Amino acid sequence: MNNKSIFTFKNIFKWVASIAAVLIGIFLFIFVYYAFRAPAVSQENLQSGGSSTIVDSSGKTIASLGDNKRNYATIDKVPQTMQDAVVSIEDKNFYNEPLGVDPIRIAKSAFNNVTKGTLQGGSTLTQQLIKLTVFSTDTKDQTFKRKMQEAWLAMRVSQKFSKQQILEFYINKVYLNNGIYGMETGAKYYYGKTLKQLTLPEMALLAGLPNAPSNYDPYTHPTEAKQRRDLVINAMYDNNKITKAQADEAINTPISSGLQPYKKVSNSNNNKRIISDPYIKEAITEVKKKGFDPYRDNLKITVNMDYDAQRKLYNIVNSANYVQFPDSKMQVGASIVNPNNGKVVAMVGGRNLGDIQFGLNRAVQTGRSNGSTMKPILDYAPAIEYLNWSTFHQVDDSEYTYPGTDIQLKDWDEQYEGEMSMRKALVNSRNVPAIRTLSAVGFTQAKTFAKKLGITIGSDEGLSAGIGSKVSSLQGASAYAAFSNGGTYYKPYYVSKIETADGLVHNYSKSGTEAMKDSTAYMITDMLKGVPSSYATYANISGLHQAGKTGTTNYSNEAIATNAALSGTAMDSWYNGYTKNYSMSVWTGYDSPNQSGISSTYQSVAGKIYKAEMSYLANQTNSNPNWKKPSSVVSAMIKTSSTTTPIVASPSSSSSSYTRELFVKGHAPYDPYKDSDYSTSSASSSSTNQVTTSRPSSSSSESSDEENDTTSDSNSETGTGSDKDNSTDSNSTTSDNNSTTNNNNNTGSNDSNGGTTSNNNNGGTSTGNNNSNGGGTTTGDSNGGGTSTGGTGNTGSTTNSGASTNGSSATE
Repeated sequence: MNNKSIFTFKNIFKWVASIAAVLIGIFLFIFVYYAFRAPAVSQENLQSGGSSTIVDSSGKTIASLGDNKRNYATIDKVPQTMQDAVVSIEDKNFYNEPLGVDPIRIAKSAFNNVTKGTLQGGSTLTQQLIKLTVFSTDTKDQTFKRKMQEAWLAMRVSQKFSKQQILEFYINKVYLNNGIYGMETGAKYYYGKTLKQLTLPEMALLAGLPNAPSNYDPYTHPTEAKQRRDLVINAMYDNNKITKAQADEAINTPISSGLQPYKKVSNSNNNKRIISDPYIKEAITEVKKKGFDPYRDNLKITVNMDYDAQRKLYNIVNSANYVQFPDSKMQVGASIVNPNNGKVVAMVGGRNLGDIQFGLNRAVQTGRSNGSTMKPILDYAPAIEYLNWSTFHQVDDSEYTYPGTDIQLKDWDEQYEGEMSMRKALVNSRNVPAIRTLSAVGFTQAKTFAKKLGITIGSDEGLSAGIGSKVSSLQGASAYAAFSNGGTYYKPYYVSKIETADGLVHNYSKSGTEAMKDSTAYMITDMLKGVPSSYATYANISGLHQAGKTGTTNYSNEAIATNAALSGTAMDSWYNGYTKNYSMSVWTGYDSPNQSGISSTYQSVAGKIYKAEMSYLANQTNSNPNWKKPSSVVSAMIKTSSTTTPIVASPSSSSSSYTRELFVKGHAPYDPYKDSDYSTSSASSSSTNQVTTSRPSSSSSESSDEENDTTSDSNSETGTGSDKDNSTDSNSTTSDNNSTTNNNNNTGSNDSNGGTTSNNNNGGTSTGNNNSNGGGTTTGDSNGGGTSTGGTGNTGSTTNSGASTNGSSATE
């Protein structure tokens, strides 16, 4: 090699060395920078058991996850074999790491972070202890900064504590699934022994669990648990801690050997935890989906729950002070969401659950046919959205047979009422008009609409899905929330914030998607206002601007044939209701539906649960906003004698000869009583108020604000109503039954089929036939001073099959 080559080599070496020095300097600078910003670690932190705290939206502590009865074992109580098992599988160089870190692993992690954007390579046992104490396990949080701080704290801990102390901290901190922390507690839970009494394969199982506790649970994943246990045994053999004979004997031991029967661990058996348990179960699932482990990450989890509302709902369904249940076996699934953001406010997963944790949550896990609560979602809203139907659009309630079958669809009363408005058909929950409407829309198009509301109709379902399909109460509340807020669907969610032990804060929210036009949402709401005010009066809340829908499903003939006692009862009973502040869905029924059905007397329970809870929420929020009519909707006073073509009522029409109806702008009828003509073809240049006719000269005239507020003149579409004809509710934007100006005694009829009801007037006695379902009467809810009796029988014997596979039928 000549002198020039040597000179060149030296220069290159110097440059490389210089660059390396600079890089090392930068690395050390960054390391020191992050180190000084690392969270503090104390002996108390290292010795404490891992757990997470859950707080509600106002900051109230609801629950603490983790075993409060952890059995702490000092290192002298931990057998050497147990220590060897942990070290062999987690960090075989543990005793040879004076700084508590492995520089090679750190370099590999840094390289992977730069080249691949991910951190790879296992941490030392000391670093794992740090991670369990102050850092989260979420992949998003495993940054270069976090890794540097983890290494720094591991070095600090190694300087302050001996290897034996560090191993002690680790053995007592690790999570072993099923709410168990620490290996001494694990020994008692899984094997009913102390650590010193465990056999080699039993110790190996415990040593292997912390890597992925739920995946290696011997109760739920015995195959994976054995594979992990055997991996530990082989690691011990490779680490010269056991002989080949010991390893072979341990590996040949069944995973079930010595294993205690599974038992549920109650970690926080306090009242708040019991009240909130179904909600907490779903929140934990959501936290895990975000990449955290709430059982070992020491998190502070803020959920969207209003604990006071949750407690009220729990008390309503678990006491006799609010609603009378037929027996202790009737179950409930109820969900409440905020329509304006998708936050789950409260949730009940069942009644009489005691202190059982994380059991069946009927609010989300029980998909039962939602009966007629499906009608606004799959039938009538799509008709407005795609066909521009008005609330007065005439629908046919006559004999109907499902296409391609000989199966006849019937209404709950087994009667047919002929032509009627869409409003009347929806409020009175007629089945045949709903299915005819679905056919007019097109099943495929209607399913697409429902999917935008978070409801997927099965590919094996047919037109009968229009009067009921498998839906949870959470899905129902979230779908109806879109009607409440003007057409935006928010996917429901539980967790709003997660704070890690090292101070990282993750905030969460949902962006809504447009599910329908504002005209569709408003017109559905306007019609559904009539349900609590005139049909399901047991759910009516005086003065509250609200809308809702009932739903029941009957048993199939096959089910009744096997159990005659089911005849005349319902399998499921629902009530979906909402205001502008809350949307709530309630399901009632039995876990074993073919053994017990809901009698007509108790088919109103779901609506009464809604009323009790929504009354409380309305009082707490002290807010009662009404819906404002969007510019995309126009109203007109239509002659009740109109048939296919709506005829605008004249100014001289009597109150009993007109009804107020809504139309999609551009699709309203011609108004001969206005100075300028209005027709479908010229609608685009018309103002919002142009189609509204002159009000008939009647004591029950509409207010001048009618164009901006949805009134709840729910009886208008039926021709006659309870106290509508005689009241003097002028200049009012609330429903007739909420009138505060009249104490007249009125008698009327409401297109009824049996039962009696009052119209919740504020004084006097009002009796009239309610649109009841033909069976049983219950006492209604008078709004002040009067006597109110309402029929609530929701029976009937409807056959709902044909293209459906659910085996049950929608009653109404």
